Amino acid sequence: MSLLRVLLAILFPPLAVIGKGCGSIVIVFLLTLCGWVPGVIAALIILNNPN
Repeated sequence: MSLLRVLLAILFPPLAVIGKGCGSIVIVFLLTLCGWVPGVIAALIILNNPN
């Protein structure tokens, strides 16, 4: 997990997970719409997953 991805996850979570697949982008985008904090948490969890 690079520093740039972490900063993107904090500023705009869907952009940080763009390389992880379409499903991840949609999930993080919907969580970001519900609230900024859930989107950031989901993006950091997805980025931290090695798969």
